[in-house]
Amino acid sequence: LVCSVIVSTAAVMLKPQQIINKKLEKQRNILGVVDLLPEDRGQESVNQAFKQVTPKVVDLETGEYVTDVDPLTYDMRKAAKDPEQNVQIENDIASIRTRPKYAVVYLVEEQGKPSKIILPVNGYALWSTLYGFLALEGDAQTVYGISFYEHAETPGLGGEIDNPKWKSLWKGKKVYGDNGNVRLEVVKGNVNADTPNAEHKVDGLAGATLTSNGVTNLIKYWMSEQGYGPYLAKIKGDA
Repeated sequence: LVCSVIVSTAAVMLKPQQIINKKLEKQRNILGVVDLLPEDRGQESVNQAFKQVTPKVVDLETGEYVTDVDPLTYDMRKAAKDPEQNVQIENDIASIRTRPKYAVVYLVEEQGKPSKIILPVNGYALWSTLYGFLALEGDAQTVYGISFYEHAETPGLGGEIDNPKWKSLWKGKKVYGDNGNVRLEVVKGNVNADTPNAEHKVDGLAGATLTSNGVTNLIKYWMSEQGYGPYLAKIKGDA
């Protein structure tokens, strides 16, 4: 009984700090994918750096911004599990079954227009659901960076999605082909200047084909018309 009281009390007392730490880690991941994370990763420095980022809520079906939902409190992962806030996925290539009706996107703006667009993405790989961020340039086409902040892939194999060297291969790649279809993918083997359509291809992870396929599938889903496609189309139209 005494131990239960102690554990319960500790959980209640530490919850506010846990919420702060969770928010701080999320801000670090968002800043990191666009190279804005300060050397001092403390709360004050991160909060100051995060002022360069503008979060907005997007209706994924229409691609329009939603003004009556607070982007600072809206939880995409909870919404994806709520039948009143989610959408059943028909062509579920990312193996996530449902997605939220709304998504929070993060913009770095210059002269009133996005220079970087940071998009939350997720999808199943070999052992786990990958959660991360894909950052695009303001043209809504060119990749600036990618990062995964939560997964349970095999260290040294699928876990290499955390490897800075592999993540650096994404920069400058193009998401869409001339016909507007999603062309970006992780391929088996290495990509070089002689590889056909190299601008749409990223080196595969050695010994981790299923994890590589999982990354490809989540990219193809979230960049499609079912995901951020309508929103990115509007960005391109306003550019």
